Amino acid sequence: MEFSAQYEQIWRDERARVLATLIRLLGSFELAEEATQEAFTAALAAWPAKGVPDNPRAWLVSAGRHKSIDGLRRRAVEDRRVNDVAQVSGWVAAVESIPPLQEHALLEAEEDPVPDDRLRLIFTCCHPALAEEAQVALTLRTLGGLSTEAIARAFLKPVATIAQRLVRAKAKIRDARIPYSVPQRAALAERLDAVLLVLYLIFNEGYGAEPTEPERQALCGEAIRLARVLLELLPDEPEARGLLALMLLQHARAAARYDASGDLVLLEDQDRSRWDSAAIEEGARLTAEAFRADAGVYAIQAAIAAVHDHARRPGDTDWAQIVGLYDVLLRLRPSPVIELNRAVGVAMDRSPAAGLEVLERLRGLDDYCPYWAAKAQLLLWSGDPRGAAAAYQRAQRLAAGAAQVHFFQRRLDSIFASGSTKASRSGLN
Repeated sequence: MEFSAQYEQIWRDERARVLATLIRLLGSFELAEEATQEAFTAALAAWPAKGVPDNPRAWLVSAGRHKSIDGLRRRAVEDRRVNDVAQVSGWVAAVESIPPLQEHALLEAEEDPVPDDRLRLIFTCCHPALAEEAQVALTLRTLGGLSTEAIARAFLKPVATIAQRLVRAKAKIRDARIPYSVPQRAALAERLDAVLLVLYLIFNEGYGAEPTEPERQALCGEAIRLARVLLELLPDEPEARGLLALMLLQHARAAARYDASGDLVLLEDQDRSRWDSAAIEEGARLTAEAFRADAGVYAIQAAIAAVHDHARRPGDTDWAQIVGLYDVLLRLRPSPVIELNRAVGVAMDRSPAAGLEVLERLRGLDDYCPYWAAKAQLLLWSGDPRGAAAAYQRAQRLAAGAAQVHFFQRRLDSIFASGSTKASRSGLN
């Protein structure tokens, strides 16, 4: 393997681990991020001539630590020149507080502390004291390695907004003395829920992106990668397994969700030969393993996705099983959105009228686009094109992107052109 490819592979594999260890050693996100960047820059200069070391991670951690100490000392000297005694004292204290790190400690870190460092970093980024949007941004910045600009583009936010969130999150961790640690077993379940939610929010942000938004679409792959890291570190947590399974089973359909023109293609109309069979197989295996341990909300959602993915044709879908799984999910986590999805399943399993009956009982979804889209389709099936058109118009006003707007417009054009009460059962997820 040529050096540039080898270096890029080491960057992908080791950056988060090196950063996590340096945060522990230096006690500062800012210092550790700077030290990590300088360590990789030093490697780029040294390794072509000297060769890649046998233990590149240990080399990078050691280089990063020394670069940080050198930088602090230089800044202390500069501050002394302007006679800022208080600041000089602070920098000197910071230098002296960094614990010595011998080579044998770095080698020991390969076996145990490094994975723990990554786990500590995940839980620190997702600490409940931080706002949810800050948790997401900090997770992507530290564990995902995304630049502030990339995060801003992905979430369609100004760069200054994301930068401010990151600064505030790091300041909150420092000022509130949020521990850089994994919670004790008694508190792990509660804290793990926040970690899983943040990863799923990142995935959903990418899943909802359109072909014209590649930065956002890439978040799906990043969320899956982070979920793999979490499962690697917590192999006995069934919900970590269930979340990874859910992401894989949903993302397996990515290539078929939009046509060549960038228009949305709903589940029943997708070319299933374009689905990722390897991802489906892995997701199904992880789902079964999660169920054998203790099925939670992510594992149940993964099971629903697996039922869809294993149907060779739309007509083969076991809708009765899907409704039953939604019943279980509602007992664990009552939600009007889950009830909406169940209503669609009831319509497919029993009749459009039965689905509409469930739908009409729902509250709190007046501003939720999928509610009106589902209602429109059920009304169309029930022979009420006028009601369906009104619902599609409401959905169109709430649509999140151009592809959805175009999809609803096509449905409206079809209704207005035909004036027929007949419709095929295409269009429900």
